[in-house]
Amino acid sequence: MKPMPPHPTPASPVPSDEEDDLLPLLDDEPLPTRVGGLDTRTPWLILVVDDDEDVHQATELALRGLSIEGRPLHLLHAHSRAEALALLAAHEDLAVMLLDVVMESDDAGLQLVREARTALQRESLRIILRTGQPGYAPELDTIRDYDINDYRTKSELTRVRLFTSLTTALRAYRQMCAHEQTRRGLEMVVRASTDLSRLHGMHLFARGVVKQLCALLGIAPEGLICAQAGLQHQDDPARVIAAAGQYGDLIQRPLSDLGVPHVQQALQRCLEEQRNHFDHGVTLYFATSDGRGLAAYIDHHEPLAPLDQHLLEVFCSSMSAGFENVLLYGRLVDQAYVDPLLHIPNLNQFLKHLSALHMPDTERYLAVVDIDGFASINDMLGHGFGDAMLRAVSQRLTSSLGEPCVVARVSADVFGVLGPKGLVDAEPLQALFKTPFHVQSQTVRLSATMGLVRLDQPDLVGPELLKDAHLALKRAKGLQRGSVCYFSAEMGQDARTRMQLLDSLRAATGSSQLFTVYQPKVCLHTGRVLGLEALLRWRKPDGEMVPPDRFIPLAEQAGLMAVLGTFVLHSACSQLRRLHEAGHRTLSMAINVSQAQLREPDFIPLLADTLNETGVQPASVELEVTESMAADDLGLMRQRLGEIGALGLTAAIDDFGTGFSSLSVLRHLKADRLKIDRAFVAEIEQDSRIARMVVNLGHSLGMTVVAEGVETASQRGMLLELGCDEGQGWLFARPMDEPALLAWLATHPA
Repeated sequence: MKPMPPHPTPASPVPSDEEDDLLPLLDDEPLPTRVGGLDTRTPWLILVVDDDEDVHQATELALRGLSIEGRPLHLLHAHSRAEALALLAAHEDLAVMLLDVVMESDDAGLQLVREARTALQRESLRIILRTGQPGYAPELDTIRDYDINDYRTKSELTRVRLFTSLTTALRAYRQMCAHEQTRRGLEMVVRASTDLSRLHGMHLFARGVVKQLCALLGIAPEGLICAQAGLQHQDDPARVIAAAGQYGDLIQRPLSDLGVPHVQQALQRCLEEQRNHFDHGVTLYFATSDGRGLAAYIDHHEPLAPLDQHLLEVFCSSMSAGFENVLLYGRLVDQAYVDPLLHIPNLNQFLKHLSALHMPDTERYLAVVDIDGFASINDMLGHGFGDAMLRAVSQRLTSSLGEPCVVARVSADVFGVLGPKGLVDAEPLQALFKTPFHVQSQTVRLSATMGLVRLDQPDLVGPELLKDAHLALKRAKGLQRGSVCYFSAEMGQDARTRMQLLDSLRAATGSSQLFTVYQPKVCLHTGRVLGLEALLRWRKPDGEMVPPDRFIPLAEQAGLMAVLGTFVLHSACSQLRRLHEAGHRTLSMAINVSQAQLREPDFIPLLADTLNETGVQPASVELEVTESMAADDLGLMRQRLGEIGALGLTAAIDDFGTGFSSLSVLRHLKADRLKIDRAFVAEIEQDSRIARMVVNLGHSLGMTVVAEGVETASQRGMLLELGCDEGQGWLFARPMDEPALLAWLATHPA
């Protein structure tokens, strides 16, 4: 190994020894000093690695003043593997390494190749091996595995051949760098698309696009994005929706008063022409499906290479899809969280506000505001007028209550209001309805019933607050129109008790907890047993009996009456069959049916199937309906009673006098019996006028009259005087289960 001089030395006279490997570098015709154009661009970095200083000087002399592909050459020198490694690590843009194979060791050059490729990951670096000792040539596998660009003995490497090898290597390096730049650019585009896909807000997404654009160009974030007019909302002007760097204070500024003429003109031109521009800065256009796109201006005034322009166009295409997705997401959010009619928060958004509350909150109240009589207005004046009225109410609430309050539409004609207690309270809210509303050229006076919740209780949480407000609203509706009720802990406890009872009732459905009992009906004149009424009872697992007036209304509200009614119908018919088989063949059975049952389209087929299955005669079964049911839907009731009569069953009108129906309702119903409600029987000794009226009315219509709740002999006597036909009550017998009933019938024959 030749010793390395401590400092560069001038070139020595060329010796005549045939083994001297420097001669070929100098012994050739002169080369042009410019190849491929002017050398005004960044020079190529060439690393010369050799332990012989003369080789370094000869290489410098051979390549002095030359350019390749329009770029000059700049040589760096290393005299050992360690020096070369340091230079490789310090200069990532090294293009070619002219490497001596044999230096401080026989394989020092090949070790350097391995380290450059594996440890430093310099895949684009082109390597030209040079050796003065052909016996140290690398194996073919080494040349292939480590991507060695060329291998020459120094005697082969004349000046022209050196230039040719370098030109070939640099062209390969340029192509590899271009491919790598394209790959990295496309990776950045894909990564940007992936990262930005998580940003659903238009402003956040646009700001991310500015940042990624500047990263793609390798510059500091200096730019902005402008949305075209009407992109998100029809009345929106073209405005800046994202900005960075020196343009940061332009965010949300309309394009018309941007105050930066060259930026304003570039954006306006880009939006009008709907295409990219790469002169006077970079201006990019992002198209959307409706033709209302966005433009981005980036402060980058250096000329862009074709590859950079191509990458930016790919980026624009990708980000256009991203902007489209953001707009779609925005529309989906509007549908999910904004009321489409009033353009205010809907129930979902209001619940989000409530979930974000920190309780207790002594400064704010929650209110639900129900427009009185809205359904009637809709029916009389049409849905168009009703919608206009809701808009008028919404506008007054939002404009009067202002920014501190959240106003939302939580159901058809109910608004939710959350805000400071000075604004969201009974008096200020009711004051908003004292002035008439102007709706479609008409003056309309409205009132509202309200439920309020004070948010000063620590145990109140999120969406449960709205339930509490609705409980207060329901209590207010029970008072009078236009009233206000505040939620209380007692009110909440009552509601929880009802919900617990309802859950228990659902669990009891279909179990032995629900059963039927039977109360006899007798002839008031003779005391003879005529029939029975089936009554539903509920005994909880702990033995507690739940009164029917507690669980029947719950079942009606929860939609359980059809299920419970079917159970009672089947149980009562089965019981009647067993009684007939036991010898009590003249007894009839009265069964209460609910409005929910009668509304079921398959009620009549179900009734017929039950009669066939149990084998009882239709004439011995009577169905009882209430007066209020008949008044609610007279047409349906007439149809159902006609179908019931066609099957051979009889019908009775129960609880007569407790509803608000016209007396003419009875004339249109094909009923056989009329029942006096127990409330009128209880007061018959003090005031018998209603009982007398019911008896006379029933008889005049050819109906049998039955009195419920007869408890004393005096009541029975007065009913007899009035001409009442039948009675049931504790005076005769309490409701009984089957064993008790059979025992009672043994001593009270029909």
